[in-house]
Amino acid sequence: MSTKTLPAFRTNTPRTMPRKPAQRQDTVAGHGGFASKLTVNGLLVVGALYMVVPVLWLLFASTKNAADLYGTSAYALGNFALFENIAAVAAQDGGVFFRWMANSILYAGVGAVLGSLISVMAGYAFDKFNFRWKDSLFGFVLVGVLIPNTATVLPMYLLASVVGMTNTIWAVLIPVLCNPFGVYLARVYASSYVPSETLEAARVDGAGPIRSFFALGLPMMMPGYITIALFQFVGVWNNFMLPLVMLQDQQLLPVSVGISIWQGYAVPQPEFVPMVITGSLLSIIPLLVAFIMLQRFWKSGLTTGAVK
Repeated sequence: MSTKTLPAFRTNTPRTMPRKPAQRQDTVAGHGGFASKLTVNGLLVVGALYMVVPVLWLLFASTKNAADLYGTSAYALGNFALFENIAAVAAQDGGVFFRWMANSILYAGVGAVLGSLISVMAGYAFDKFNFRWKDSLFGFVLVGVLIPNTATVLPMYLLASVVGMTNTIWAVLIPVLCNPFGVYLARVYASSYVPSETLEAARVDGAGPIRSFFALGLPMMMPGYITIALFQFVGVWNNFMLPLVMLQDQQLLPVSVGISIWQGYAVPQPEFVPMVITGSLLSIIPLLVAFIMLQRFWKSGLTTGAVK
């Protein structure tokens, strides 16, 4: 038989061709990423302007007298009268404004330090300890987050009047020590920052629950403590309804209520308007100082590498 030689098949390696659809998808993805970045940055700019523009107006307005305040545009410079306005604020009613500032620092400072410590301790206990009705009690805490503070002012006033605590500093200090949102936030920080293995090792070494909290838990939760303290400081500083209802003595008022009294005087007496604006500018200085001083404590990862 004759054998026929079969033709050999040529195997050519196909050339790599550019994938036009893939390039098109990459182009579309690039345009989508640029659009999303532009949208996010635009929203951030709008939010920044929303918060900065009123402060700029306050800064410009505090440098004007009453005539320039009504006779010039919002961001125009008139006759520089900032120091005259500050002198008028300091001289009004024997310098009561600075007494209001001291009261606000007292209320906000004590509320921030002690209130945040109580919140951190409660959040730590809810996360690390097991006790009866734990979930139910934490549910009550979450309900407290949903209730606005103004809704609790009248019940607290009735309770304070029963024990004779109205028109005292305790009528403002004691209620601000309770912060349900701070407890919730502290539990989140305790779950993220304090490993259970570290506490177990401390327990094996003989440390009790209280020593473990102050020696390990609280230092690890320090960023959360500072965050809660700042929220608490700003909240108490801007608190208006509680001191308005609880206090009648002008010497005990915080600066938020005191400036509102001056604002009521400004309707029949326009010379109070520059004082109200200048006092508002001075009242935000402690908030700026608190944020600048405590900013360095906002650190994350304090427990990185603590547990292997």
